[in-house]
Amino acid sequence: MAVTIHPTALVEATNLPDDVTIHAYAVVRHGVTFGRNVTVHPHVVVESGVSIGDDVEIAVGAVVGKQPAKTPALSRETTVAGMTVIASGVCIGVHAVVYSDVRIGRGTLIADGASVREQVRIGAGCIIGRFVTINYNVLIGENVKIMDHSWLAGNMRIGDNVFISGGVLTANDNRIGADGYDPAHVVGPTIGNDVRIGVGAILLPGISIGDGAVIGAGAVVTRDVAAGVSVRGLPARALAAT
Repeated sequence: MAVTIHPTALVEATNLPDDVTIHAYAVVRHGVTFGRNVTVHPHVVVESGVSIGDDVEIAVGAVVGKQPAKTPALSRETTVAGMTVIASGVCIGVHAVVYSDVRIGRGTLIADGASVREQVRIGAGCIIGRFVTINYNVLIGENVKIMDHSWLAGNMRIGDNVFISGGVLTANDNRIGADGYDPAHVVGPTIGNDVRIGVGAILLPGISIGDGAVIGAGAVVTRDVAAGVSVRGLPARALAAT
């Protein structure tokens, strides 16, 4: 099957393989590489420096490979040079934004309206829900589910097989920006493997949540949670043994 490019699309990339379909008003910059059976829907923008694997679908209005803004108002350096790599079987939803220097593992879903910032690494088989924000330099393992409207702070680490319910918030700076950006002190939570986090929970900077822990809905986690422990409340406390 031949490459199909709508006449209104702007395609600067060359050497597209068979079974690539690029719909109306899409923009694909030079230096983008494609696998087979890729569909780019209308009004998508794919910037230079993006590698797309086989069987990938990019839905209407998504932006892939976006460079972060550069402005004196920002206290953190935003210059990035790495490629954005989209593995096979990935689906990127309507109006999702995936920045430059991002890697997304095989079979992962980036749902509608999600924002994935620079230097993020997402493993295979993950679900990033609608309107989730993943800030810069976040490492996410495999088979992680992050439900709608959750917000992950920069400089976080998340293990494998983690479930994060909707509306979960995290933070990475106890000084709330008073000292500018110091990467030694601006650190988000570390979440171990097999952790479950209930709807609307809040995780404060620098805490560690051990493997298999459970965070109750609406809990405010202000200190480390040991492996296998369930906590709830404000501030979060371990449940009494029964």
